[in-house]
Amino acid sequence: MPDPISDGSANTGDQRPRSRSAQRVEAIQLAVHRWLVDDSIAFLRVSLGAVFLFFGLLKLFPGISPAEDLVMTTTSILTFDVVPGSIAIVAIAVLECVIGLWLISGRALRGVIYLLAIELIGILAPVVLLGDRLFSGPHHAPTLQGQYVLEDMIVVAAVLVIATTVRGGWLTSRRRRQDTNRTRESVTEGERS
Repeated sequence: MPDPISDGSANTGDQRPRSRSAQRVEAIQLAVHRWLVDDSIAFLRVSLGAVFLFFGLLKLFPGISPAEDLVMTTTSILTFDVVPGSIAIVAIAVLECVIGLWLISGRALRGVIYLLAIELIGILAPVVLLGDRLFSGPHHAPTLQGQYVLEDMIVVAAVLVIATTVRGGWLTSRRRRQDTNRTRESVTEGERS
């Protein structure tokens, strides 16, 4: 019989009883794992929302955001100089603040995903349009602005994780997935009978 605290796999090693300290450590690990499964995506969503809100607020004050010039230059190139830089920076700031507030509140997540698709264009465009500016350090190392853009890729990955929850996805432990699969199998067999 598999250990009730383990992931459900059979224990093929030594079957001696574990010490109390080993059992305590295992119980703590299980509690932490359960917390991660239950709450880590919500924590990721709120912290990502705080980052968007903070960076959006910075862009509302001229000369404060280190990405201000990069945003204005990129927008100017993308819109063929139709949108002035001062309007572009405010529009991006408002977009980021809305994304941040919606992520923090957990509301309108589907709308957040659409807004983030727009934001993704802005995140990736400088890599294509301003590569010489972003990677002009020694031996083509990224500049500070280049590092800023590359770190945004982590934001994109986090958003993809959050996007899985929009249609009801969630993290589950291996044991919970096995239990769920067994339940589905028994329901399916019951329907066939």
